[in-house]
Amino acid sequence: MILIAESGSTKTDWRLLGGTIASFETIGLNPYFVDADQVYDEISPIFGALKNVRIDEIHFYGTGITDDSKSAVIKEGILKALGYNTQIFTYSDVIAAARALFGNTQGIACILGTGSNSCFWNGQSIEFQIPPLGFWLGDEGSGGHLGKQLMLDYLHKEMPENIRYLFEEKYGPMDRIEILNKAYKQDKPNKYFSSFSYFLYENDHEIYCQNLIENSFRDFLKKYLLKYPNIKSTKIGFEKYLLKYPNIKSTKIGFVGSVAFYYSNFLEKVCSEYNLQITTIIEKPIDNLVRYHQE
Repeated sequence: MILIAESGSTKTDWRLLGGTIASFETIGLNPYFVDADQVYDEISPIFGALKNVRIDEIHFYGTGITDDSKSAVIKEGILKALGYNTQIFTYSDVIAAARALFGNTQGIACILGTGSNSCFWNGQSIEFQIPPLGFWLGDEGSGGHLGKQLMLDYLHKEMPENIRYLFEEKYGPMDRIEILNKAYKQDKPNKYFSSFSYFLYENDHEIYCQNLIENSFRDFLKKYLLKYPNIKSTKIGFEKYLLKYPNIKSTKIGFVGSVAFYYSNFLEKVCSEYNLQITTIIEKPIDNLVRYHQE
């Protein structure tokens, strides 16, 4: 049997492929924020329920899978919970997005969820990528970025008065010291700030909220997609074809993630400003990954 996992910063979707497809959910297992013991503690109750099932392969797609050391954290925790050796393959979250969106065909795969990422997928591997910088230095267009920008406006008293009233009505008056503690001393600040992005969704009829959402998406495009070279020139070399506004109009562009899905009208509007056409937006990659591994 094959077990597939797709892990973001907030939660992990699991699917067991056999005669029928079994599914379950755990917290996000980002190796930047959890160690092997925490992975074991989180998944061992579920794996205990699968003790009569022999798993031959595990394919784990996840945020934070950036090198062998981070992969090792996930593999160690899984093997400890599983109780026997099996093949474990680990991949970054952007490969999950690419396979879910395009399978074995090419396209530009983007993630807008708690965090953000993108790559040019040639159908088999990542051929070009402007590396993401994580929550504190990047993640433009993500839920974390939206929430952080919203909180900065609140703390700097740059919110319109009616928005500030609605914000405090929902969350109560926010204490600066508590926010700084959440930001710098507690785990998963990206998840904390991302939780405030729901306020923007609930009030997306307000001009202030619309502008904040659209500006965050523009930042994502400017820092990533608009720097992508002409994909047709890949065999000659990317660096020679880096243009300010590259010709990517003929390349498929797809998005995965809750922010892309629920703010799709704003995302499509901003992309159209740069003559970029989105071909696909999906909320969760997991079901498409199941189909990918079944083929």
